[in-house]
Amino acid sequence: MTRLLVALLLLVEGPLVLAQGALPESADARQIVDWAVERAGGEAWLHATSNRMEGWAVLCRQGRAGQCVRADRYVMHRQYPRDVTAAHSGTGKFRLDAEAGDRVLFRASFDGTRSYDAKGPLPPQDARNAEANAFGFSAIRFTNAAGFTLERLVDDEVEGHPCFTLRVVDAAGSATVFWIDSESAYIRKAAWDTPKGWHERVYSDFYWVANPGFLQPGRVRLYYAGAKEVDIHWTSATLNETFDDALFMLGEVDD
Repeated sequence: MTRLLVALLLLVEGPLVLAQGALPESADARQIVDWAVERAGGEAWLHATSNRMEGWAVLCRQGRAGQCVRADRYVMHRQYPRDVTAAHSGTGKFRLDAEAGDRVLFRASFDGTRSYDAKGPLPPQDARNAEANAFGFSAIRFTNAAGFTLERLVDDEVEGHPCFTLRVVDAAGSATVFWIDSESAYIRKAAWDTPKGWHERVYSDFYWVANPGFLQPGRVRLYYAGAKEVDIHWTSATLNETFDDALFMLGEVDD
């Protein structure tokens, strides 16, 4: 099946699992990443400028069963980076709001330079830790950038789905591991080392955003040092909106 035919099918029907489109077991890391990008939406996925995701989440402090709360409003504004050197430092811009009814559970943001909580800018070390804990997925979008390297690791499974496993090392020398479904090309999992311990993100319940043609995970689970701390359900995603810079500055300057 040609790339053109696959692209046309994606535009009309979304990212179908096409057996004849699967890669051979001998595929190298570059071929696997290119395939995953193509099936996620190609240029529309790779070069999206922003994403506004809305949904709900269950938040468990330090992964403890008795310390969970449901955020019935969970909203992320993500302005994607144009360049990445260190994937586990702050990249692009983002803001995350978690609320339960009228109660604010937390707010967090990164304005491209500084990280914030609801009170305002974080102290430098706290900011570095927060950014290392939160940022990393963008490594898969910049594998063609100068200084990035790709390596195929031993195949594995994620929730019963056979996966290719890849390690992406960015220009700063930090590594991110990705698990890419060997049948559908969905990115099922990403993981990297953080100040809170080994961090894993498991992606599932994928759906297709027709405009501009973007594969969105409907569920994302975050684990730190083996314990699940966050279970997010993204019920909608809106791509390529323009956000006001003030949106990402919290505390005294937050509207």
